[in-house]
Amino acid sequence: MTRHGARMMLERLNAQAPDALLALIRLYGADPREDKIDLGVGVYRTEEGDTPVFAAIKAAEQRLVDEQDSKSYLGPEGDMGFVNALMPYIFGGDPTMGGRISGMQTPGGTGAVRLALALAQKAAVKRVHMGVPSWPNHAQILADLGLELVPFDHARGDGTADLDAVLGAIREAGEDGAVLLHGCCHNPTGIDYTPDQWAAIAEAFAETGTFPIIDVAYQGLGQGLEDDAAGLRMVLAKVPEAFVAYSCDKNFGQYRDRVGAFYILGASSDALETAFSNANALARACWSMPPDHGGAAVRIILRDPDLKKQWLAELDTMRARMRQVRDALAEAGSAGRIDLTPLGSQNGLFATLPVTKDEVARLREEHGIYMAASGRINIAGLTTANLPKFIAALAAVAQ
Repeated sequence: MTRHGARMMLERLNAQAPDALLALIRLYGADPREDKIDLGVGVYRTEEGDTPVFAAIKAAEQRLVDEQDSKSYLGPEGDMGFVNALMPYIFGGDPTMGGRISGMQTPGGTGAVRLALALAQKAAVKRVHMGVPSWPNHAQILADLGLELVPFDHARGDGTADLDAVLGAIREAGEDGAVLLHGCCHNPTGIDYTPDQWAAIAEAFAETGTFPIIDVAYQGLGQGLEDDAAGLRMVLAKVPEAFVAYSCDKNFGQYRDRVGAFYILGASSDALETAFSNANALARACWSMPPDHGGAAVRIILRDPDLKKQWLAELDTMRARMRQVRDALAEAGSAGRIDLTPLGSQNGLFATLPVTKDEVARLREEHGIYMAASGRINIAGLTTANLPKFIAALAAVAQ
């Protein structure tokens, strides 16, 4: 207590619940069983269980060591060579859409999502419609900004996307609402919209004028770089304005370097310029300048034909391994009451199994299998060696 009887400043804070994933990591680390399986942490892993640095990234970083002549500030927009080099891969043959798209670097995909939502709020958006379940940070960022989250069901019980739900959200959003969508490799379900569904979604945005915000965190890990960007491009071709949040943390393996970008589609050059003046102001007040190292490495790769070829081959290897795991799960058919066949047509690092919290606890305690309480699993945590154990354990607890 202070001498005036008021509470001390820090005593006014309420303790926050510990991060469930961090707690899971600690539990896994303390488990002495040699055959334990970690399906919780959301990073890519090889068949040997490693999360390696891409060889292309290593080569680009060595070039930075040899050639970079300054660590001076780049400004709130970051490395524009990196931002512009990414654009053809995201937006296609006309990456600026006639000068209507521009971007800036951010600290990871999280920074891009935060900037997108903060700028939407500054433009008088009050509610964001979002399919659930979703990446937990989406809801946390919305809550921190004081934006209302309006949920809709992302998936149906048969393991496919709920098109009616997303079309309903687009139609209901109104002038002060926006709709947040995953561009590909949905986290946590792995359930993506089909090309026909994306066409319907794009048409709904065009008809209603609802503002789209699209989070592209896993391009290249689903069906390939072009296919994974197809839905985003359909939407952008139909609307006058949109925000895109992008991450290189996964498809370049740069998790700890926090490499992301934020793009704006504007109806005119004047609107785009005004929007970016506001985005720069928000970025300046939040992180001032983005970290440069990882973005510079990506820029070097995308500008060098040999390094680009090497990166694409490494990305193909990642995607092929996850597809192999998914095919093996689908071929198993079922594990107890769990139908595994839909996992074969889903994409990316994640899938969500219809298991209860008690069943998740039994998998951990009785079989040494660690996953989120929601039933989300990291597909890349499964290997040829541990797949039989996982399927048998799932069948044992999910009767």
